[in-house]
Amino acid sequence: MRQKRAKAYRKLMALYSMKFGFRQPYQVLVDSEMCKSATDLKLELVKQFGTVLQGETKPMITQCCIHELYLQGKLRQSAVDLAKTFERRKCNHREAIPGDECITSVVGPTNKHRYVIATQSQPLRAKLRGIPAVPIVHVNRTVMVLEPPSDVTIETKEAMEEKALHPTAPDLKLVGPSTMTEPVHKKKKGPKGPNPLSIKKKKTAEVFSKDNGKGKAKATGLSKQTPEPAKAGQKRKHDQVEHMHPVPAQDPKSNLVTDDQPRPLKKRRRRKLAQVDAAGSDS
Repeated sequence: MRQKRAKAYRKLMALYSMKFGFRQPYQVLVDSEMCKSATDLKLELVKQFGTVLQGETKPMITQCCIHELYLQGKLRQSAVDLAKTFERRKCNHREAIPGDECITSVVGPTNKHRYVIATQSQPLRAKLRGIPAVPIVHVNRTVMVLEPPSDVTIETKEAMEEKALHPTAPDLKLVGPSTMTEPVHKKKKGPKGPNPLSIKKKKTAEVFSKDNGKGKAKATGLSKQTPEPAKAGQKRKHDQVEHMHPVPAQDPKSNLVTDDQPRPLKKRRRRKLAQVDAAGSDS
């Protein structure tokens, strides 16, 4: 078997094992048509089953399928001998029925016992494709082939996966209905407002203006701020600085600044001169 095909078969059997509970040794239910094809093509069925299913197998056959081989006479004695080597599967049919109907009844509507069906019958394969989780094996010329999962099988697998995502009835009883009905409030994302601590407060002042000859006060937000009264020490100090450093006069006819007026003496020098004059007068 090619490596690519073996990898695909391994994935298929992993799907059946994980989702539908198939386990080794796989129970392979063989019909009479497969026994005939194996004797005609000289295939080793048990070895081929192990290669295709990627694991241990346990071939089985029903009594109705063996009865079909008996009815075909001595020409199919080799197929009868091959069928006798397989394990018998009880089908509970008192009278023999056709092999296709017998296998369909054994598999049932859900393939409860997890059989792998090995058949060459086209009508039987078409019926089994309508039942979920039924692996089908057949021989194409001289190669044994494992069919891909049917649409019903894939839909059943998806439904099981969807059901596993939701809580079960016992889980809902433990959690309680109140927590399930409460809406989840999501935090809205968007532009935030400015920080109120960083906003500069607007200053308002009253401006008095005359309106129609009468003195009335009008408060406006864009008025000029009233100057604060100067403190006691600030005005005297400001006057002293202007007296010590007077602004030089400017000639109106030219842009040149003239310094004709003499600068006043400093306070300390004046005190010294006053002391010297006082000393001279006393003498």
